[in-house]
Amino acid sequence: MTTTAVRTRAEAPAQRLPGAWRLGLRRGALEIKQFFRQRDQVVFTFAFPVVFLFLFASIFHDDVHGSGVTASQLYVPAMMASGIMSTSFQSLGISIAVERDEKVLRRLRGTPMPPSAYFLGKIWLVLFTGVVETAILLLVGTTLYGVDLPSDASRWFDFAWIFVLGLTGCALLGIAISSVPKSAKSASSVVVLPFLVLQFISGVYISIDTIPDWMLNVGALFPLKWLCQGLRGVFLPDSARVLEQAGSWEFGKVALVLAAWCVGGLVLCLLTFRWKTRRDG
Repeated sequence: MTTTAVRTRAEAPAQRLPGAWRLGLRRGALEIKQFFRQRDQVVFTFAFPVVFLFLFASIFHDDVHGSGVTASQLYVPAMMASGIMSTSFQSLGISIAVERDEKVLRRLRGTPMPPSAYFLGKIWLVLFTGVVETAILLLVGTTLYGVDLPSDASRWFDFAWIFVLGLTGCALLGIAISSVPKSAKSASSVVVLPFLVLQFISGVYISIDTIPDWMLNVGALFPLKWLCQGLRGVFLPDSARVLEQAGSWEFGKVALVLAAWCVGGLVLCLLTFRWKTRRDG
């Protein structure tokens, strides 16, 4: 190699690595591709709430007295809320625990990629799957069960912030709970059990007016109950407010609780997240 060539290479500016935002977009695209390569996971993720909606709506289809809606219509926003939490809390809680146990996180931590890019990739994944899941349930609800889409912009605005806050809070909780399982084998049990209990006490599987108050009070400590209530307020007529515990949609309280869980979930993530398993030290 000539002296001129050596000098030229030494004087060439070092190539800058892409920023965290750009790497996060790439990581998100990779996460989405990997998600669709697992066809059984795709079918289960998108079909699960639709199947449960069909089952519950078929069993409980009578008019709910004094509410102006049928029982099947009540299940549409409830299953939408459950689907949002499933694609965020449950999905991240299990997948990150598996990646940690298989040392995927440890290898990523040793690369030049900033940690924020990894989490941005996960956020893009849950945002994509959450939007698709919600769109499918809306399509089923409007075509089969007579749920009307909002006719004014304010209701769509309410839907937007409820969706974003609910998805963000549940995603952060999923990242936080991913540190609880000791291994990939126990991840499903650790994450699914609290999610299943919350669905029963938050108005997903059982109508909110038939759940004991003490159970509702416990459910009110977590985001799923408020996510269900907010979506009912968006997609059901105001006459259905009589079924709520407070007799109102309480959009202000819904926003406050979901925002609080976004902040609280972020704090939990910062305090509990680990790149390595406990066995690795």
